[in-house]
Amino acid sequence: MGPLSGVTIIEIAGIGPGPFAGMMLSDMGADVIRVDRADRVKEAGAAQVPKDILARGRRSVAVDLKNPAGVETVLGLIEKADGLIEGFRPGVMERLGLGPEVCLARNPKLVFGRMTGWGQEGPLAQAAGHDINYIALTGALEAIGRSGEAPVPPLNLVGDFGGGGMLLAFGMACALVESGRSGQGQVVDAAMVDGASSLMAMVYSFKAMGIWGERGENLLDTGAHFYDVYETADGEYVSVGSIEPQFYALLLKHTGLTGDDLPPQMDRTQWVPSKEKLGAIFKAKTRAEWTEIMEGTDVCFAPVLDMDEAPEHPHMKHRGTFVDFHGVTQPAPAPRFDRTVPELSRPPSTEGQHTDEILADMGFTADRIRALRESKAIA
Repeated sequence: MGPLSGVTIIEIAGIGPGPFAGMMLSDMGADVIRVDRADRVKEAGAAQVPKDILARGRRSVAVDLKNPAGVETVLGLIEKADGLIEGFRPGVMERLGLGPEVCLARNPKLVFGRMTGWGQEGPLAQAAGHDINYIALTGALEAIGRSGEAPVPPLNLVGDFGGGGMLLAFGMACALVESGRSGQGQVVDAAMVDGASSLMAMVYSFKAMGIWGERGENLLDTGAHFYDVYETADGEYVSVGSIEPQFYALLLKHTGLTGDDLPPQMDRTQWVPSKEKLGAIFKAKTRAEWTEIMEGTDVCFAPVLDMDEAPEHPHMKHRGTFVDFHGVTQPAPAPRFDRTVPELSRPPSTEGQHTDEILADMGFTADRIRALRESKAIA
């Protein structure tokens, strides 16, 4: 079992970064109980096993949070939990009767994790937004893209997941360690604007040093000819990242160039023509041919694979980076541990699939569960 085995987390169902944090905590062995909306429960037998990878590993209890008995049910779960995560706008949990003050009064050791885009306070706290908006405000979006072109949203990896869900999971793990020492809970305010800004630390360092300029003209943003992707003869792509001089020398060697064929590596005025020369060379061979020549060398090279190819690459297969779990190819839990080994425990559940089981495990009597169902507080 993973390093968080024995930890119980209540996850108030949401979308995107909240479920990703729940997945990460569950992957590490925590018993994450997802509280779903009662009105989303499907008829028995009508639903197939969901393919939502972000929902893997959790059991589901379906509760009507507009029903006072439903709110009391969730508080009953919280009393016996170590943590809670939610992703509503600021104030929503308070209006439901499940704000931090109420929950910590019922369980003083509770770690209360809050996931938002703008944060719990500030001029934009109540505004709607998505990943693209949050990273736009941090400087991250403006920095991503090629010279002379518009910024390119990097999927929703920087705001929702790297700067959001992963930040919340990290904050929860930190607060759980502290709670174990102090016996006191606290609120974790995880905001995507904060997390995405944190991910930009090195780039802000470069700016302070005076070595970061306009978009697409820098070392790591496709400005350099030795750090970019190149199209191959078969319309595929390869990546090179030959930053260090010894790796750059190997790039020249394996492309048939010499130091005399290109100007000095760090002469930024010559990066564009150098890229054109390298581009023509890479276009002369297929991706497979370049992989045969460069993969495994210190050029800092990798073929650009799609989502069908990546799980089949020999290195990924050797490490088990992707697994087939209940018929769905998906990333395995990460990172790895040599003693408390994480493992996938269960596929995504349907809403309310484990309602009776969870409540019984948390000490609810059969009569109480029956009464809650009759009152429509649970489903």
